[in-house]
Amino acid sequence: MNKGDLINQIATDADISKAQATEALNSVLTSIEGTLKKDDKVTLIGFGTFSVGKRAARIGRNPQTGAEIKIKAKTTVKFKAGKALSDALN
Repeated sequence: MNKGDLINQIATDADISKAQATEALNSVLTSIEGTLKKDDKVTLIGFGTFSVGKRAARIGRNPQTGAEIKIKAKTTVKFKAGKALSDALN
């Protein structure tokens, strides 16, 4: 499922227009992004939790040449599925 498919599903389920569904989805995604930028977490009970993780800088190896390379520190997004979502998939 891609973003367009999700918008169509939201519009159908909520009996709203695609434009309204697009606006609603974009609002949710923007809110999640803004919260994560503040280094906070977003918890959707039953669905899961989005949080920010930090990866330290490290030394890696180029698999073709074996040469050492420097890998920069990076901020990542983590997602931990909630119990209801996990149960639904099992």
